[in-house]
Amino acid sequence: MRYQITGKQIDIGDSLQAHVKASLDEVIGKYAGRPTDAGIVFSKSGHEHVCETIVHLSTGLTAQAKAHDFEIYASFDKCCEKMDKQLRRYKRRLKDHHRDRAEPVELLAASSYVLAASGEEDESDEASLQPMIIAEMETSIPSLTVGEAVMQMELAGAPVLVFRNEKQDAGVNIVYRRDDGNIGWIDPN
Repeated sequence: MRYQITGKQIDIGDSLQAHVKASLDEVIGKYAGRPTDAGIVFSKSGHEHVCETIVHLSTGLTAQAKAHDFEIYASFDKCCEKMDKQLRRYKRRLKDHHRDRAEPVELLAASSYVLAASGEEDESDEASLQPMIIAEMETSIPSLTVGEAVMQMELAGAPVLVFRNEKQDAGVNIVYRRDDGNIGWIDPN
């Protein structure tokens, strides 16, 4: 597994890197057979250290956790506990569905854009209809079942997930968390 351990304006020592690798190997080894890579970012927010961890699994799913504490090792340990809980739930759901994905998730390339928020400036109506693009990034859209998409959205803690429905060749589908706490699914036909 590849590790990318970085610090935002923090020096990450060799002992912390060794602790991170050993702890994540132990946690991920229990639940996920073939993780591909992990990104761990340490930063500081006021007096607290913040640890953000993202692990990409060979099935195409992504697990992420974030924690903070006054000590850098304690922030990572809390983050590792959250990751352990997420992966345990993920494995339990896979067993409950009696489905073991034999091949990795197919990913479709797509572009992602960040648009400028509309300001208070006095602009003509025509110019205000065309939003200004601030950033452009490459992203991927996975081919998943609806159940896997909901699981991926919950693992990521995201409010919405765009995916291609594996059961149908019906283009792009969306699952999202509704205000009432339920999950919504948009399936264009």
